[in-house]
Amino acid sequence: MNLMHYWRAMWGIIGRELWRFITQRERFISALVRPLVWLFVFAAGFRAALGLAITPPYETYILYEVYITPGLIGMIQLFNGMQSSLSMVYDREMGSMRILMVCPLPRWFLLLSKLLAGTGVSILQVYVFLIIAWFYDIRAPLEGYVWILPALVLSGLMLGALGLLLSTFIKQLENFAGVMNFVIFPLFFMSTALYPLWKMKESSVLLSKLAEYNPFSQAVEMIRFALYGQFDQHAFLYTLGAFTVFMAAAILGYNPSKGMMVKKGGPN
Repeated sequence: MNLMHYWRAMWGIIGRELWRFITQRERFISALVRPLVWLFVFAAGFRAALGLAITPPYETYILYEVYITPGLIGMIQLFNGMQSSLSMVYDREMGSMRILMVCPLPRWFLLLSKLLAGTGVSILQVYVFLIIAWFYDIRAPLEGYVWILPALVLSGLMLGALGLLLSTFIKQLENFAGVMNFVIFPLFFMSTALYPLWKMKESSVLLSKLAEYNPFSQAVEMIRFALYGQFDQHAFLYTLGAFTVFMAAAILGYNPSKGMMVKKGGPN
C-alpha cells in the first residue's frame, strides 16, 4: 500500500458521502430549517427574556440573534454528526460496511475518512446557513467567515466522532431515534448554545457546571470566538481532547476482536 492508495480510498469515501448528500435534498433542507426556525422565531422571545444583557467579549454584539448564531451552527454540526452515525448503522444493516471494513487499508483510516466526509457536509450546511443569516442582517466581520473554518473542522470532527462512537452501540435502525434523543437534547440544552454561562449560574449552579464541562459547549464557544476573530485556547484544547477520546473509543468499538462489533457479529 502506498500513499496513492490512501488518497484514492479517502476521496472515494468522501465522494460517496457528498453524492449521497446531494441526492438527498430533504436532508439538506431539514438541516437548515431547524436552526433557521430557532433564529427567526424563538430568538425574539429569548432575547426579550434575557434583556439583551450579554457578557464580555460580546458586549458590542448585544442582539440575541447574534449571540445564538454560533450555537445554531453547533446545532447543525451536532445533528449532522448524529445523521452520519445513522448512515453507519444503515450501511451496517445493508452490508456495505462489510465491503468497507475488509479493505486492506487500516480501519482507523477508513473511519477517519468517513468522519472527514461527514464534517465536510456539515461545513457546507453551516456556510449556507451563514449566507441566509447575512441577508437577515445577522453578520460577523468578514474575516470571521474565514477564521471560523478551522473551528468548524475541529468541532465537526469531534461531534462526528461522538456519532461514530454511538453507532457502535446501536444494533438496528429502529433503535436509533431513542438513543439519539438521549444524546442530542441533553448536549444541546445543557450547553452555552442558547444562554451565557453566567445566566445559567443565576438559575442553577449544577446546570452551569454541567454546561461548562459539556464538550458541545466548548465547541460552541470555540466557534463563537472564532467567528469574531478571537481564539479561545481552553475551548480549543477541550474540543481537541474530546475528539481524541471519542475517536479512539470509536476505533476500538469497530475493532472486530475487541470492540462492540464482536458482540454484534461483526460489521455486516
